[in-house]
Parts: sequence; C-alpha cells; structure tokens
Amino acid sequence: MTGAVGIGSRARLRLPLGLWGLTRIILLLCAFKVVVVPGPDSMAEVEQIYQGWFDVLRTGEYPRSDVTWQYPPAAALAILSPALLPFLGYTAAFFVLALLCDAFVMGLLLHTGRRAGRSMRGAWLWLAAVPLLGPTAYARYDVMVTAVAVAALLTVGRDPRVLGVLAGFGAVLKVWPALLLVGTPKGGPTWRSWPVAAGAAGAVLLLCAAWMPGSLTFLSYQSERGTEVESLGAMVFHVARHFGWEGEARMNYGSMEFLGPYVSWVSSGAMALTIAAFGWLALWRFKARRFSSSTTADAAFVAVLLFTLTSRVISPQYMIWLFGLAAVCLAYRSTSMRRPAHLVLWATAVTQFEYPVWFSHVTQSDPLGIAVLFLRNGLLVVAAFYACRALWRHTVTEAGVVRIPGQTRRPEREKVLAGSA
Repeated sequence: MTGAVGIGSRARLRLPLGLWGLTRIILLLCAFKVVVVPGPDSMAEVEQIYQGWFDVLRTGEYPRSDVTWQYPPAAALAILSPALLPFLGYTAAFFVLALLCDAFVMGLLLHTGRRAGRSMRGAWLWLAAVPLLGPTAYARYDVMVTAVAVAALLTVGRDPRVLGVLAGFGAVLKVWPALLLVGTPKGGPTWRSWPVAAGAAGAVLLLCAAWMPGSLTFLSYQSERGTEVESLGAMVFHVARHFGWEGEARMNYGSMEFLGPYVSWVSSGAMALTIAAFGWLALWRFKARRFSSSTTADAAFVAVLLFTLTSRVISPQYMIWLFGLAAVCLAYRSTSMRRPAHLVLWATAVTQFEYPVWFSHVTQSDPLGIAVLFLRNGLLVVAAFYACRALWRHTVTEAGVVRIPGQTRRPEREKVLAGSA
C-alpha cells in the first residue's frame, strides 16, 4: 500500500515538473536572446550594470562612484555570485544561478505542498508566475532574494530562529525581507525570531563594512531618487502630461523617472503613504488575536504588497517578491490570501506588457501606455484592499467569535499557536 501511495505521489509531480522544465527552457531562450522579446533589452542590466559592479567589487571596494548602486551591502554577494561558475561568462552564469534559485523555490513549494494541511497551489502559482513576468525574472537578482524569503517563511513552523536568521540576512540583501517578521505569532516565536534577525543583520553589516569600504554609500543615492514612471504616484503625471504639465520623463539614477514641478510633492506623498501603511500594520499586530499556520506568510505578503504599492518605484522585478510570497501563502490550506494572490498573478501577466513590450508607450504617456500601467497598478491596489481586509477579518474581527449552529458566542479567551505578547 505504501509503495502504491509513493508511486501515485511521484506521478502527480510529473506534470508540474514537466511544465516547469518546458517553460524555463523557453525563458532561457528569451534570456539568451534566441527568442527576441519586443521592447527594450531587459537583459542589459546584467550585461552592462551588474557586470560593471562585479568588476569593481572584485577590486575590494563597493562601486561608490556609481549612482546606480542603491542596494544594501550584502547585495555584493549576489553580484559576485557568477564567480561560482568560472567556466561561463558573467551573463550566462548569472542566468544559470537565477534558474537554480527558481528551481530551489519550486522544489520547496512542491515538498511543502505534499504535507498534511498544505496545498500544491503555491507551486502552481510559482510555476505560472515566473514565465508570465518574462526574461526579466532572470535578469535581476530579486529571484535570489525571493528564494531566501520563501525558505525563511516555510521554516517558521519548525524553528522561528531560522526565520530570524534568513530574514536578517535578506534585509541586508535587499531590505524588504525584514517584513517577513511582521506576522510571527506573539510570545515565544516572536522572541525567538526578532532578536536573532537583528543579530544576523547586524553581523552581516559589520562583516560587509570590514570586508570592503563604501558599504553604506547606497543610502545617499537611494534618498535622492524621484518618482519612477511605473509607480502609483507617477500615474498623476501620466495624466497631467496631457493637460500641460511641464515636466518630463527621463533617465535619472538608473531608472526612468518624472522630473519637474510637483514631483517632490508626490514623492513625499508616497513616503507618507508608506508610513501610514506601516502604522496600519503595527495596529493590526497589536489587535491580532488569532495566529493560524498561515498567518506569518499572510502578514508578510500583505506587508510587502503595501510596501511595494506605496513606494516611489514599482519596477517589474518587484513582482517577483509579491508572487513569491503569494505562492507561500497558497501553500497553506488555511490561507486567507487566495483572491489577492490571484490578482497578483494577473498583475504579473500585465507587467510583461508594461515592461518591456510596451515600455516606450509608458514613458511617452500615450493612451496604450497609460492603459497598461493603470491596469497593472489597479490590480495591485485591489489586491492590497482584499489582502488587508482578509488579514484583519481572520485574525482580529473573527478571532474571538466561535460559530455554533443557531447561535454565536465569544469565549473568554482564545489562544491559537501563541500566547499573549
């Protein structure tokens, strides 16, 4: 009987594994330009920027004179990682490593999906989302960061300290993985993960500072960023250009940004929205009373979605963060994030048209560019609304309500997975 179950389980894996292999072959053909994707060359960042940073980092210092270096110090590890494959050129090695990270995430989700109380939906979402984003998924180091985040969230039930280590390391890799800790159950899991995360992040920062000079240069360049043309705030200027606004869209600090009157106001407004979003998350954590097996992943997904939506930049690679965390949520049968996760998947599909296919239309703010950008960002806004509502309802509003046929009562105290703060 056990053998028959094992054979049946392996048979169920053949379809997702086969489709993963097929779609990734097509993705690699696009990455290596055997199949040409319309629009600007999304591979240029690896060939021109990443490799340039690689050459500087090998000399023993950070690229302090390059304004496009806007990443935390541990990002140097991702940029230097192609050196692990010296028999390949830099670009080819980077794509291969991105493929391996993709395979690692797929393997984690498939393994998790076969366990009791889990679901294969997460693996299916990841399987679909990466090719929907297109070759950009392999042309940025975000897939490496997302692999760290996915591994962190999938270990929280076993040992919160592992979550802390990976979240702390991820925060020094690209900041946003620090938000993985937002939804840890109150009490023991929080006390075991948060201090460990702070310690891990501090240790990595100190090592980077001792390793090479210029580790914190990115802070000054990041603070001088404007409003990028793909962001939520930029939608104001896309419309305003048709009513006489005197600004322009041009390359600034490594990306296409709006420059001109009132841009600083919108950038400040985006920062205010980010602070408000974090305030809401703090209030949610204070009010939350029920933490199920999926709450840590659900809260992390909501936090990163809000962080992305309110930022001054919503680059296409940011979608990797979102659908990576959405896949983790769907790996739990108890998740309340099914609808937001599917909306993020649709937004990912639209993103490939926003960049690179029709990016020239976006930068010109013509009707096609405005339409595709409004659709992508609109889907993210709706996803954020449903995600916040679902998280609050399942952990706050309904936490103290036990439903019995014919009556509703509130127990004096309910503890799920965790005690008081």
